[in-house]
Amino acid sequence: MMERATAVVLLLVFLCHCMGATIERDASSLEEKAREYLVYRNAQEKQLAQDSNLASWNYESNLTDSNREAMMKEQEKAAEKSRELWREFVAEKWPEKWRSLQDPDLRRQFNFVSKQGASALTPEKLTEYEGIVTDMTTTYGTAKVHHCVELDGEEVCELSLDPELSQLLEREKDYDTLTKLWVAWRNATGKVVRQQYLRYVELTNEVAKLNDFEDGGEMWRETYESEDFAADVAALWEDLRPLYLQLHAYARRKLREQYGEDKISKKGPIPAHLTGNMWAQSWTGIESLLTPYPNKPSIDVTDAMKKQGYTPLKMFQLSNDFFKGLNLTEMSPSFWENTIMERPKNTELVCHASAWDMASHRDFRIKMCTDVNMGDLITIHHEMGHIEYYEQYRHQPLLYQTGANPGFHEAVGDSLALSVMTPKHLKKVGLLHKVDNDAHADINFLMKIALSKVVFLPFGYLIDMYRWDIFSGKITSDNLNCEWWNKRFEFQGIKPPVKRSEEDFDAGAKYHVVASVPYIRYFVSYVVQFQFHKAMCEKSKQYARGNHKQALHNCDNDQSADAGNALASMLKMGASKPWPEALEKFTGNKTINVDVLRE
Repeated sequence: MMERATAVVLLLVFLCHCMGATIERDASSLEEKAREYLVYRNAQEKQLAQDSNLASWNYESNLTDSNREAMMKEQEKAAEKSRELWREFVAEKWPEKWRSLQDPDLRRQFNFVSKQGASALTPEKLTEYEGIVTDMTTTYGTAKVHHCVELDGEEVCELSLDPELSQLLEREKDYDTLTKLWVAWRNATGKVVRQQYLRYVELTNEVAKLNDFEDGGEMWRETYESEDFAADVAALWEDLRPLYLQLHAYARRKLREQYGEDKISKKGPIPAHLTGNMWAQSWTGIESLLTPYPNKPSIDVTDAMKKQGYTPLKMFQLSNDFFKGLNLTEMSPSFWENTIMERPKNTELVCHASAWDMASHRDFRIKMCTDVNMGDLITIHHEMGHIEYYEQYRHQPLLYQTGANPGFHEAVGDSLALSVMTPKHLKKVGLLHKVDNDAHADINFLMKIALSKVVFLPFGYLIDMYRWDIFSGKITSDNLNCEWWNKRFEFQGIKPPVKRSEEDFDAGAKYHVVASVPYIRYFVSYVVQFQFHKAMCEKSKQYARGNHKQALHNCDNDQSADAGNALASMLKMGASKPWPEALEKFTGNKTINVDVLRE
């Protein structure tokens, strides 16, 4: 009896061992097939990106009918190929199999390809969807305002946003003239595309539902890999709101002194057209009015740049030198060959500054209508930060060739620009002759940072709050423009200079709205860039908490290979790990918080 029992036990052990071995072989076989599929999928996606990106570049840098037609054809080809890839994905039963993969890296890549995206639409609707976005972007890129003014010694009457209107909003002080320009830009952009935008919302929501999201807002938020991203950013804003309110009250008083109490009340909102910026997202255009100690030397180096004969090329070269000094990758020969630095004569293009990854070896480019001023010098560092990210993660599989989250991508160049804009760095590169090291000079510099960074925060937050509410149906066509201004009032304390109506669509006067670019990335960036900056300053030994001489706002990481290497180690990860892991690797902290910004 004992022998029989022993035999049964041995048989069971043998069967379990065999079954376990079979399961292991099956799992191993599945993992191998998964790796093979991802090699294939990455290659297919890379070819799609190359063809599509080149066609988009050609059109956005030269807005002709032939380039538009070529781009639309390429988009149709890409959509059909995406549908083919999705059919293969489903036919091979990957939607059911990938979650059982043991390798977390394989699961992560499969998660990235487990949604079909916009190609889930019918071919007819996808063509309509892409055509609407192209039309709205073209309207924005070609918009002109008729107003005769002398700029750079010449009379100009048909004004583009960049550089003419942007320059004019900063230098013009007449209330009524500013009102005219502000209204005219919105008439030429948002008002024109209002009906198209409503249809775009319908199609975006259809894409979302076809990909198992409630609406377009949930689809956009998914990339942040958070259980409740809306609550996360709301908490960040609440922490920052008191700081903004103090700055708002100060600016309102200064503007009231300039324009009078009949134009600006003691406790009400600020008229949006008086802030030196088309969208009131930055107040650096009225810095001369808001500087606390105006008798101190200005730290705006625009005049010095012009006196020293700076050109857009020289500005790009200066930025490249800064990256090289950090032991980061300098711009490639193809970058200098293909980048558009100035608006070409007699050519319509989308002038909004942008960085491009052409998905072809090291073909990275910037498209920008550069004006010789300090603001554009900072923008160049921002855009070159995108290029640096592309360079660092280009060894990753294509599915990982993006930022740890979209806000990280925006933060890289801006965190470096926090060094570039310091008075001691500007002196080092010969754009400032003297740096005052006293409390008044420090306060002026901190105000300059606040007018750019703190002022932006509510704007960066509300644009997607607004669009999420449109996608969810909380905002409808009946109150589309009214709710835009309700949010501008609630978060920014801003009002329009004239009465607006539901015939207008003032949100559509902003590029990212009509180009279907999610905007909350910039809010995230404007917080996390200070965490990046602090981490680099600690590596360069330029920062010591409590030591005024090594305060964070005075830190210049120029020529610090240690700081650059620390940044590069995070950038190389791309999207291969969740963003909290990337942030911890660089800063030692897994969470985005406002403490460093307030410091």
